[in-house]
Amino acid sequence: MSRALMPNLLTPQDLEPNWQWEAKLPSPGHMSVDFERRIDHDRLRRYRLARTRESLRNSPAGSLLLFDVNNIRYVSATKIGEWERDKMCRFCLLTGDDSPYVWDFGSAAVHHQKYSDWLEPDHCLAGVVGMRGTIPPEFGLMRKYAKMIAQLIKDAGMADMPVGVDYAETAMFHALQEEGIKVVDGQQIMLAAREIKNWDEIQLLTQAASMVDGVYHMIYEELKPGVRENDIVAMSNKLLYEMGSDDVEAINAISGERCNPHPHNFTDRLIRPGDQAFFDILQSYQGYRTCYYRTFNVGRATPAQNDAYVKAREWIDASIAMIRPGVTTDKVAEVWPTAESLGFPNEDAAFGLQFGHGLGLALHERPIISRAVSLDHPMEIKTGMVFALETYCPAADGYSAARIEEEVVVTETGCEVISLFPAEELPIANRY
Repeated sequence: MSRALMPNLLTPQDLEPNWQWEAKLPSPGHMSVDFERRIDHDRLRRYRLARTRESLRNSPAGSLLLFDVNNIRYVSATKIGEWERDKMCRFCLLTGDDSPYVWDFGSAAVHHQKYSDWLEPDHCLAGVVGMRGTIPPEFGLMRKYAKMIAQLIKDAGMADMPVGVDYAETAMFHALQEEGIKVVDGQQIMLAAREIKNWDEIQLLTQAASMVDGVYHMIYEELKPGVRENDIVAMSNKLLYEMGSDDVEAINAISGERCNPHPHNFTDRLIRPGDQAFFDILQSYQGYRTCYYRTFNVGRATPAQNDAYVKAREWIDASIAMIRPGVTTDKVAEVWPTAESLGFPNEDAAFGLQFGHGLGLALHERPIISRAVSLDHPMEIKTGMVFALETYCPAADGYSAARIEEEVVVTETGCEVISLFPAEELPIANRY
């Protein structure tokens, strides 16, 4: 059996992130080859489990019960496809010094026993609870698995300690409580584990960003009158899946008068000459996410559109300049304009426009940076964090707007930008 996730074989070395800051961050090819060391998946699995165990030790909980598929993947390195992301049909238990248990969707458990040799085969179990209520609680599955989980926790010697649960159906919480389990917030335990990326995670994030670099070059070439927003979305999806994306979570495509206020979607609107248009590419490679905006003008740009872009660029450059270990998120948020200065009644109404958020197996991880939360609740920026910084500036014409987002890796001395499609100046697609 592989030693990858055997907890008694984890060593202090498995907590080492193995960073290599001495040169430019690599974005290696996606295949495994014998002539270059690229992603070390065994090292990645061991690091993630070791990080989780360390975070669990630093918490009041003795066990973790996970329904969030990002947490399940982080702990057990199992994944069965994006269709299950919102079904709440899988769960994972990490307790004491035992190996992870995974209850999966029918035959998927058999697949793990055969192909996931870092897991103990008898810890890969078929099981399902409520599937968002479609299996009613009175059928008894939640009681069944709550009893099983309680017994495993007792066998591991953790019965007297709380259990961290990330999220679950309400009836599942009741079933756990009926078994005498005290539930605490497990999502915070998991987010603390996931906030620092090792070298393999950072390479996966740069690989994911490099795919979006290519999509933006395609958009730059294809953006012209007669093309619809949804056409760009379709072409982007096609290219991303051809490059190996495992999930195109969403693509925002906003153009013309739809730019202000930001609707966070796409439609069938036809692109027109002189439009300002911005896009966000949210996709993952081997689970690791991108969030990467770019703004273009079509054929030409007005002074008002240029001015909006210059301001958005200045704001994002100011925030990037602040990023280094030890700086707190309130200091970053302070360089961004207030909501009121942009015409919003308060920071809640402008939430997400001047924004920072961690990237990893989820689109939003730690840290969150926003004037709405960071000024009063700052968090420390640490080496190994990876996050996106995004700014938005409405134009003086009342309908155009510029949106820019950069992905950054926090190094020992500052940060490195990994979203590389040129954005220093407003790109004009198919200039007249």
